[in-house]
Amino acid sequence: MYFLKTEAVFDSAHFLADYEGKCKNIHGHRWRVAAEICGDRLKTDPKERGMLVDFGDLKKVLRSLCEELDHCLIIERGSLRETTLQALLSENFRITELPFRPTAENLAKLFYEKMKAQGFPVRRISVYESPENCASYEE
Repeated sequence: MYFLKTEAVFDSAHFLADYEGKCKNIHGHRWRVAAEICGDRLKTDPKERGMLVDFGDLKKVLRSLCEELDHCLIIERGSLRETTLQALLSENFRITELPFRPTAENLAKLFYEKMKAQGFPVRRISVYESPENCASYEE
C-alpha cells in the first residue's frame, strides 16, 4: 500500500454555541489540515508513471479548500441572532455558515468528504486547531 500526505493551513475564527467554557467566545486559530491518501497501485501513464497521484494536484485541491475558509468567521447555521448576523454582513465581514458546530472533528469530516468528492483515495484527514491538538476523520 502506498501513502501520500500533504498539508495546508488557514486562519479563521469560530466559536462553539451552547458550550460552557472559553470556546463559547469568538476566538481564532491557525488551522492546519493534513490530507492522507492511499492506494495499492501506481499510475502507468507516461506523465504520472510511478505516482499514486501527482503531489501538485493533491496540494492544489487541499489549498483551494483551505482558501475557502481563510480569514473568515466560521459559524454554525442558526447560532447567531439574525440581527447580529446581518450587522456583521453589513460591515462586510466574511462569514461561512456550516450546518454543524465548527469543531475540529466536524471540519475533519468536511475536508474528508470534499477531498473524496474530488476523486482522491482519501485515507484520513487531520485538522489541527493548535500545534498540540488535532482531530482526525477516516471512514
